[in-house]
Amino acid sequence: MSLKTQLAEMNRQSKSRLPDETVATMLAATKALSESGIVERAPKMGETLQNFTLPNQLGAQRSLAELRKNGPVVITFYRGGWCPYCNLELHAYQQILPEIKATGATLVAITPELPDESLTTAERHNLQFEVLSDINSEYANQLGLAFTFPAELRPIYTSFGINIEKHNGTGQFDLPLSATFVVDSAGTIIFAAVDADYTLRAEPADVVQVLESLPK
Repeated sequence: MSLKTQLAEMNRQSKSRLPDETVATMLAATKALSESGIVERAPKMGETLQNFTLPNQLGAQRSLAELRKNGPVVITFYRGGWCPYCNLELHAYQQILPEIKATGATLVAITPELPDESLTTAERHNLQFEVLSDINSEYANQLGLAFTFPAELRPIYTSFGINIEKHNGTGQFDLPLSATFVVDSAGTIIFAAVDADYTLRAEPADVVQVLESLPK
């Protein structure tokens, strides 16, 4: 089953369990984010993706410049291990990881979660790729991908048992858009999927197809 199908079914079930007023508030927040122009300002195909140096879930520093020396790099941003849509995406990438590696590419996921939280996510899903902590969403902000989680949604998420500050740090409510990039060994973006709707993600199979189309 495709990731798109799984996400759509999760979204359908989630809406069916929530009060209409809650769903309306959440949809309005997504619409406002979409209309803010943030997606249009995000990095695009043909551009050079800005370098990062971020700690992985074990505290080791990883940089895009170093990763590119081994070949193409797939970079996917996710909100946190508290997000069920993100967890579906991470699981889908884990399933397709052998195909990504077969192309000579490296996969990393970037999250604003603190390293201890990202380690928990990696262990819970038995992820065999690195999860990098973008503390305070500094890198996502540099790329223009970050937004501040709306105040009107915070009590709703608290009612779901989600404490974003526990994951990101006190006072930290910045989150990345749903975004996946593939950069070649020169750092040029050859695939970009960015969406203001967190229930929509790039299809991992499409990412593999892009990687397989690269000259050997």
